[in-house]
Amino acid sequence: MRIALLGPPGAGKGTQAARICQTFHLIHFSSGDILRAEKMFGTSLGRRIRDFIDNGLLVPDDLMIQIMEQRVLAARDGFVLDGYPRTLPQSQALKRILQAADMPLDLVLNFVVDPKVLARRFEGRRICPVCLAVYHVDTMPSKIPGVCDHDSHELIIRQDDMPDVVRKRIETYQESMAPLFAYYAQQGDFKTIDASGSVDDVTRVVLDKIRRHFEAATAS
Repeated sequence: MRIALLGPPGAGKGTQAARICQTFHLIHFSSGDILRAEKMFGTSLGRRIRDFIDNGLLVPDDLMIQIMEQRVLAARDGFVLDGYPRTLPQSQALKRILQAADMPLDLVLNFVVDPKVLARRFEGRRICPVCLAVYHVDTMPSKIPGVCDHDSHELIIRQDDMPDVVRKRIETYQESMAPLFAYYAQQGDFKTIDASGSVDDVTRVVLDKIRRHFEAATAS
């Protein structure tokens, strides 16, 4: 299985991607986590992308394509893309890369969320600065409030979860994604998920859609 998840910041793509990967034994590629790790460790790439991340802007297409190409090609047994592609050029490049390797994308799931629900999700999100585990004060709290379950480090609010940055991220997302939605709708194998519900409810819908899609593909 090769699946891509689309959706605005805070839609729950990371959580659902992790559950999809656990269920179907796939590799999870979170473009956001990959970029933040590069920034945190101060790599040459991290220094190039730092200002884009901190200001809620998209990393340029050429850099994103370069970052993701080797990763997806190495995952011959299947993967879930979380947050990539984000632009039409990225999606077109991904198609070329995967088709050349005879491992085309099987399914694209587009998560849609009520804006009021999105706002609350950002307000409560916390992250471990060391292991990058993500929590939410309401829906996915740590066992000890404000402390990571894995390494006991104090949880923080990400710079790109600050209100001003969030507004910019959502504006950027809305402006950039319309051509991408149209592109994947024309390609087929494009399904919409209402991700405004609880995490478990969304998971049930997501896994059901995936199973039905691949059962139908196998039957045909």
